[in-house]
Amino acid sequence: MAIDVRPATVFDDVATVIGPKKPESSVCFCLSYRIPSREANALRGPERAERVRRLMVEEEYPIGVLAYDGDEVVGWAAVAPRSRTHFATFRKIPYVDDADVWSLWCFRVHPGHRKKGVMHALIDGAVVFAREQGAPAIEGYPVDNGDARVDLTMAYVGTRRLFEHAGFAKAADTSSVLAGFPRVLMRRELR
Repeated sequence: MAIDVRPATVFDDVATVIGPKKPESSVCFCLSYRIPSREANALRGPERAERVRRLMVEEEYPIGVLAYDGDEVVGWAAVAPRSRTHFATFRKIPYVDDADVWSLWCFRVHPGHRKKGVMHALIDGAVVFAREQGAPAIEGYPVDNGDARVDLTMAYVGTRRLFEHAGFAKAADTSSVLAGFPRVLMRRELR
């Protein structure tokens, strides 16, 4: 399978990967770390999709990267300047320095395409995208699970091993814990 990763510029493709199956559902839609918590919690059903559309068209464009297998969209990774995310003020994730780094924090791979290298392609594509946008470095905040299995619902942040495989190095411990696993700050310099 040849995976092509591109900036997320097509709303319908973004919605296919991270949108709910039922439009009235109030699931994440990858807004949790991107907009203020109060706003994210207040948005219901189609309002969430509309908020993502506004992010893409009016505010940030693009808001991440998408993985394609031919013409089929099969994966998503959220990547943006840290300053435009909750990680800019999230006390549990420390700052390493004052560089205007980018954050890579959410992955989603469609069922049927898992365990085929899509996550690796997404992280590589996010690195390329951030570099093309002038980012000096890119950070991720995965779980440090060792050899323990991570529940799929909590694997959206990635694993330390995934980031190490992509050339990231541990830059700091965090006080954040997800699904019982500590999260670490992984960083890759881009210049």
